[in-house]
Amino acid sequence: MEKKKTDLKEILSFLLILAGSAILAINMNTFVEQGGLVPGGFSGLSKLIQRVALTFFGLKIPFTLLNVFFNAIPAMLAYRFVGKKFTILSCISIVVVSVLVDQLPVTPITGDILLISVFGGIINGLGMSLILNNNASSGGTDFIAMTLSAKYKISTFNYMLLFSAAVILTSGFLFGMDKALYSIIFQFCNTQVINTFYKKYHKKTLLIITEDPASISADILELTHHSSTIFKGMGFYSAHKKYLIYTVLSDSDVRKVRKQILAHYPGTFVSVLNSSDVIGNFYIQPLE
Repeated sequence: MEKKKTDLKEILSFLLILAGSAILAINMNTFVEQGGLVPGGFSGLSKLIQRVALTFFGLKIPFTLLNVFFNAIPAMLAYRFVGKKFTILSCISIVVVSVLVDQLPVTPITGDILLISVFGGIINGLGMSLILNNNASSGGTDFIAMTLSAKYKISTFNYMLLFSAAVILTSGFLFGMDKALYSIIFQFCNTQVINTFYKKYHKKTLLIITEDPASISADILELTHHSSTIFKGMGFYSAHKKYLIYTVLSDSDVRKVRKQILAHYPGTFVSVLNSSDVIGNFYIQPLE
């Protein structure tokens, strides 16, 4: 029974990766192409080279050829540092996106360049979040970001914005700065959506007031592999002995602990705080 549940979960995860990949490809052939935008990353670099070859040399280069080529070395890095399954699923996503971009028709949605930039970025971010939350990526700078995140235990997607900015500015120099500036809006919206929905490297501090610290701390350790620190205290109003449990967890672990406390420790007071950084040994569950 347990194996069947695991298999169903794996199938659903794979289908969501395919759905996210389809969203990226459709977005590329609607908002991105209609607005003449460069989406940044290696897909943006592939689009830029496509446009340069067509505009200046009259050559039509398949998007698939360029995108797969540029993802080859980052895929090797991800295979070594992040995981085999993650890299294989990501490569499937790359191929699906690349083939669909070449095969699907270019379909205009709106002629308003600002709407194209904002909603194109949001939709792109949603597609990428679907892929990332199912332990894969759309490749390119995602491979690099995930490799760095796995190594340094921090979210590095904002840093990848610098590479995207370089691609976009090059495009602006060749085809006009107005499209480059709108491409930056697109990329900013895309990055913010990813940071909102992909929370693996977001950290939360939990402050838990309870009369049963040993049981709750044991549950936290079992559910999340994180330890905690217990402080003795006293309730001012009730004058009863209380304990404060202090721990820092990832965003997904907070949901597990919250569910456990609500189910088994009614009346427990929990305060959840955002933690911008943690110094020291902080466990993050590996992708594989």
